[in-house]
Amino acid sequence: MCRVAVTLLLDPPGAGCVLVRQSPLAELCACLHALDEPGHHPASAGYVARTHAVLDSGLLATAAAWAPLWGAFRARYLLPVSAGPRRTLAGELREVAALPIGDFTAMTVQALIGKNDTDLGPELSDEVLHRLRLISTSRMEIGARLRADPEGFRGELLGFLADFAAVAFDEEWPALRPVLDRDAALRERELRRRGALALAGFPTASAPPDGPMSGPVSGQVNGQANGRPLRIVFDKLYNATARVDADRPCLIVPTVHGRPHFVIKHFPGYPVVIQYGADDGGPATPSLEAARRRLAALQDPTRLRLCYAILRNPVATAELATQLGMTAPQVSRHLRRLREAQLVHTHRRGSVVYYQLDAEAIERLGPDLLSVLYR
Repeated sequence: MCRVAVTLLLDPPGAGCVLVRQSPLAELCACLHALDEPGHHPASAGYVARTHAVLDSGLLATAAAWAPLWGAFRARYLLPVSAGPRRTLAGELREVAALPIGDFTAMTVQALIGKNDTDLGPELSDEVLHRLRLISTSRMEIGARLRADPEGFRGELLGFLADFAAVAFDEEWPALRPVLDRDAALRERELRRRGALALAGFPTASAPPDGPMSGPVSGQVNGQANGRPLRIVFDKLYNATARVDADRPCLIVPTVHGRPHFVIKHFPGYPVVIQYGADDGGPATPSLEAARRRLAALQDPTRLRLCYAILRNPVATAELATQLGMTAPQVSRHLRRLREAQLVHTHRRGSVVYYQLDAEAIERLGPDLLSVLYR
C-alpha cells in the first residue's frame, strides 16, 4: 500500500530551523473547534460546558457560522504566521490584520475547501464558489461574503475572535499556559539533544532510511549524511512535501484543547507549522502503523479466542494450547502477533511465561482509531 504522508525536507537538519512557539491564537481556535465538535474532544467537556454557560446566543451563533475556518482543516492564519518570539493574543490578531489580503483570501479558501491547493489565486472565482456549494451551503455563503468584501470579512472575523476571547478564553488561558510551557520545555530540550530529528518523535512521524521519495520533489533522498536535507515523514490523509530551512523555519505549537488532532500547515511563503497535543499525562496517541498492527492482529478468529482466554487471568502457552486444542508452537505464533501489536502483558515464573490481555489497550482501540482519522 502506498503511504499517504506529508514530508518535510529540513536543510540544515540542526535545531535552528525548528522552533517551539506557544500561541494564544492557536489555542483560542482549538477551543472554538472543541466547542463546535465536542464529540471529538471529550477532555474539553468542562471547558465546553463553561463556555455555553457564559456565551450569549449571538456569540454562539456567530461561532457556529464561522466554524469551518477552525475545523479539521484550519485556516493557516489561525496559527502563528511568523517565527517571532512569544506574543499576546492581541499581537497575533494584529499580525493577521497585516497579512496581504490576497494571502488572507487564499488561506481562507483553503480552509473552506479543505485542500492544500496553492493555485487558487487571491480572488474567489465562480468555480471556487461552485466547489464550496457542493461541500455545503454554509461554506458557499462564507465564500460569497469573502468575495464581496475581503477586508470587511477579515475585520468581522478578527472582531469576533477578540469578543469571544474576552468572554470565554481570557480566563482559560492562564490555566493552559503552564501546561503548554512545560511541554514546550521538553520539546526544546529534545531539539537541543537531537536537532531537527526530534520531529521524528511525534506519534505520526518517522525519519525513513535513505531511499527514493515520492511527491512533487521525487528523486531526492533523505540526506542526513552527505549534506542532504533530513527527511521527516508524517502519516496524514493527503500527500505533500514542504521545505524547511533558515528562511522558512518549522514552528511546533503545543495545544491542550486541540488534542487529538495533529495539524500540519505549509502555505507557501510562511513558516511550516505543526500543532500537536501537549502531553497531559494521559496515554500517548498511537502511530498510524501501530493502530494498523492492532487491528490486523485482531482480525484473526483464533487470536480473538486467545484474547478471550487471557482476558481475566494470565495463562501459560501450554495451558492455552490445551484449552484451544492447538499445538504449543501454533499458540506461540499467535501470541507473538499479539505481543508485537502491544496487546498483551507477559511475566515469567521460573521457566514458564504467562500471557495476559492488555484490556486497556483493547478498550482504547476505538478512541485510538478516531485519533488517527482526525489527523
